[in-house]
Amino acid sequence: MADLIKNLLAGNRKFVEETNAKHPELFKELAEGQSPEFLWIGCADSRVPATEITDTTPGSIFVHRNIANMVVHSDANMLSVVFYAVKVLKVKHIIVCGHYGCGGVKAAMGNDSIGFIDGWLNHIKDVKRLHKNELAKLNEADQFRRFVELNVMEQVQNMARIPFIQESWNEGEYPYIHGWVYDVADGLIRDMDCTVSSGADLDEMFVYNND
Repeated sequence: MADLIKNLLAGNRKFVEETNAKHPELFKELAEGQSPEFLWIGCADSRVPATEITDTTPGSIFVHRNIANMVVHSDANMLSVVFYAVKVLKVKHIIVCGHYGCGGVKAAMGNDSIGFIDGWLNHIKDVKRLHKNELAKLNEADQFRRFVELNVMEQVQNMARIPFIQESWNEGEYPYIHGWVYDVADGLIRDMDCTVSSGADLDEMFVYNND
């Protein structure tokens, strides 16, 4: 156990050395503040680290992660992160990134109880309910992959329904909300082509009047 922790600390020192070699002023700049252009809503899965898979430096991406990259309107933690990113940091792009092989989505496909997490899985199951006819036509493997994609698309829509996001649109052009899926098997990101950048991309029942 102690060796595992020591390995992490040793890895940190290696990270510092390599970063200083590539970007000698980076840590000094980061100490003065952050100005990321991206907010990443990703899965907590250990295989999907935002900066590593996009080859970006620390300070580039503001990150919130949870099981199955969900945008839940009653989640004060997520809403606080998004509010700070949009209203204070003024990020230009929000990326909802799911991944094939997601354990949360896999669990939501079935009816086995996992315990405390069951309540969270209900939010993912809602996506399956909305798209059950399409998913029912697919075999299990294809259904799993498509469920991951549909979940990302629905979370993009959920993000766009947040009132202060729409308020920001009324005040200017940003943020743009994108939906991506990362493939753990080959390391590549797929753009789901579901970008939302205004209330015009939403069903009118979800558009708030901010006049």
